[in-house]
Amino acid sequence: MRLTLSRWLLLGEWRAHPLRALMAVAAIAVGVSLGFAIHLINAAAFNEFSTAIRSLSGQADVQVSGAEALFDEQVYPILARRDGVAVASPILEFDASRPDGRQPLKIIGLDVFRAAFISPDLVGAPSDNDASATLADDAIFLSPAALAWLGVQPGGTARFQSGTQALELRVAGSLQRARVGQRFGVMDIGAAQWRFNRLGKLSRVDLKLREGVNREAFRAALAADLQRAFPGRFRVGQPNDEDQESRNSKLSRAYRVNLSVLALVALFTGAFLVFSTQALSVMRRRSQFALLRVLGLERRMLLAQILAEGLSLGVLGAALGIAAGYAMAAAALHFFGGDLGGGYFAGVQPEVQFTPVAATVYFVLGVGVALLGCAAPALEAARATPAVALKAGADEVALSRLSRAWPALLCLVLAAGMTQLPPVLELPIFGYLSIALLLIGGIALMPRIASIVFRFAHTRWAAATAAHPAAPAVPTLTLARLSNASGQAGVALGGVLSSFSLMVAMAIMVSSFRVSVDDWLLQVLPADLYARTAGGGATSGLAPREQAALRALPTLARVEFMRLRSVSLAAGRPNVALLARDIDPAHPGRTMVLVGPEAQQRGGTLPPAWVSEAVADLYGARPGGTILLPLQGAQHEFFVAGTWRDYARSTGAIQIMRSDYARITGDQDVSDAAMWLAKGASVADAQAAVRALPFASALELSVPSEIRALSLRIFDRSFAVTYLLEAIAIVIGLFGVAATFSAQTLARAREFGMLRHVGVTRRQILGILAIEGGSLTALGILTGLLLGWFISLILVHVVNPQSFHWSMQMHYPWPLLGSVAAALLAAAMVTALASGRQALSAGPIRAVREDW
Repeated sequence: MRLTLSRWLLLGEWRAHPLRALMAVAAIAVGVSLGFAIHLINAAAFNEFSTAIRSLSGQADVQVSGAEALFDEQVYPILARRDGVAVASPILEFDASRPDGRQPLKIIGLDVFRAAFISPDLVGAPSDNDASATLADDAIFLSPAALAWLGVQPGGTARFQSGTQALELRVAGSLQRARVGQRFGVMDIGAAQWRFNRLGKLSRVDLKLREGVNREAFRAALAADLQRAFPGRFRVGQPNDEDQESRNSKLSRAYRVNLSVLALVALFTGAFLVFSTQALSVMRRRSQFALLRVLGLERRMLLAQILAEGLSLGVLGAALGIAAGYAMAAAALHFFGGDLGGGYFAGVQPEVQFTPVAATVYFVLGVGVALLGCAAPALEAARATPAVALKAGADEVALSRLSRAWPALLCLVLAAGMTQLPPVLELPIFGYLSIALLLIGGIALMPRIASIVFRFAHTRWAAATAAHPAAPAVPTLTLARLSNASGQAGVALGGVLSSFSLMVAMAIMVSSFRVSVDDWLLQVLPADLYARTAGGGATSGLAPREQAALRALPTLARVEFMRLRSVSLAAGRPNVALLARDIDPAHPGRTMVLVGPEAQQRGGTLPPAWVSEAVADLYGARPGGTILLPLQGAQHEFFVAGTWRDYARSTGAIQIMRSDYARITGDQDVSDAAMWLAKGASVADAQAAVRALPFASALELSVPSEIRALSLRIFDRSFAVTYLLEAIAIVIGLFGVAATFSAQTLARAREFGMLRHVGVTRRQILGILAIEGGSLTALGILTGLLLGWFISLILVHVVNPQSFHWSMQMHYPWPLLGSVAAALLAAAMVTALASGRQALSAGPIRAVREDW
């Protein structure tokens, strides 16, 4: 009988209000599906990316790499002759530039005789069965993905760029055992060194140990010996060790975590929609539950019944969300790849893999959110005294606990305190918690805010109309009800406030970031014309003779150059970009956006360096201190002269003077040029003059407006998922407003019947509903704007700096915020009117008779 009663109550409620139940289910399903889909996409892309990197290491036991991208090959004999080493395989790895501005291709140079014992998958299969092709100085073997990407076949030619010279290589065969989607080429190491001007240079040495040698002990001993002989020059690890996994993970971890948190915004909003749905349902059936209690239903059974209703919403929504999330992940990986616009996992083709553990976690999360949303209404229904609950008009008494202010204030105080805490594992965990507490506290405070606002409005209206007996009754009745039903106002505004405040916060954060990036580009692109060696790979560059040719052009008044390379400052972190530029040390702000105070070196002779915000946070490099940079096989100390803002590299960047770089390394080549026009010259004249140079085919020319437009397109692509989540938050908010006001209006049929009996017309009741809906939504919008602004402050000044080490200025997208606010206001008023017409469709006598 208990099961029959429970099933009857549940199905009866769903039949009576199917739309409201579907809205709650949909909100949970959307949150679970987005979170699960983003998890599957990120997991598939990261796993495939890491596996592809490990596949290039083959069966190596120990791997020796340098703090610089390339190091002298003289260390190779030392490693090859070391006791315990069976095979030492030298590797030269670089991104080969391609002409016409196309993306570079990764090329691996290896010794085929040694690589066959460690990484046989990298040994090419000659298409003509000529084994000598693996040693040819003009041959390259391409993976199937690279063949398709370059549009060539074995026997054809692939064009690359070395310096400013074009280089054609014969495609001698393919790498059939390369992973699907992995784009790279393999050459003989001697040919790669010669053809791409890398003579005497290596990227790493893969070591295979003899049987019985302890890998960990060997690695530790080798690391200690290399540190003594070559301080700070080498990194010794294992292909599958924690350092490599950490480097791969940190490249994209902040991006992945932030996307996952944003995806859970919809689920968080769903919790408040479930709360609104269940609270209104419990209030409407309060007298029914009281009658069941009088007839013998125990309190714990009633509590279990309401929790079971919330559980059913959660189970159904979570199950639909898991299925939809898997389908979304499969479609996204198939059509868009695995980087979600961030660009971290380019060059791989991951496939979605269903993970039961993650599915269980998100399923439990969806069910937990639903149970959490219905917990307060269930407890209130179980605590209610049947005799009181049987009386009409006890709805506000049931919600009296919602008006307590101290729990909300406690949440707000805790939220403020958490914003001052440092990151955990380089992630803004306390920042996320402070946002959640701020949102919970703000919504919990809504009944008190509504009570204060509407009682003040009612008092002022009453005072203003006291001398006017013929004052309109509709505003008086509306304000009287709102001032005395603050609990119901809090329930109505829960879904509105959560969705709108989060939408406001995300909109402000994204707009602030975009405007900051645009302003930053304006500051860092002061020249009239820019040139870079084509493709952006590591093998192109302008030699001193070509730099002099650019400076000699009569259409150019000044030319500044830059050399870009990467260095490793710590074994467990991704490489840091090193920019050697023509910098005026007296006015460094002309070439970079400085942040914070500058430092002046007193009596010292150290060369200056300017670190990005990421380097300052991750490595503790502060103005006035020093930093060690690995250059030309040695550690060189630089004075930290200042901190600058860099939105292009979240892993960190350092700028030094090009004269210091050339003095230390002897490298005079550059990769980028910034050009200022001579007086009277136009951009078209300068472009024509540059294109007339003999090496012009190796250059990409662009004006600042083109670079800004391209950068903003990349920004928008990176934040495409954020825009989608923002749109979903808006849609959920609109539907939440509609469902909440519809439910409240229909639940007041008896109240409307009584008003009809005392002479209030249908038109006046509809006016009351319209004003109520508009007033409540307007209060929710104003409060949501304030709450969203506080959340955006946390996102901009806590979450983003701790995640990506970027600072930015605030910017407010008022047109977007205004249009969404207007849509919410219109939706509330239209829904209130439509629901009012339905509630008034029955006669007044029938409505009053329901008050048994």
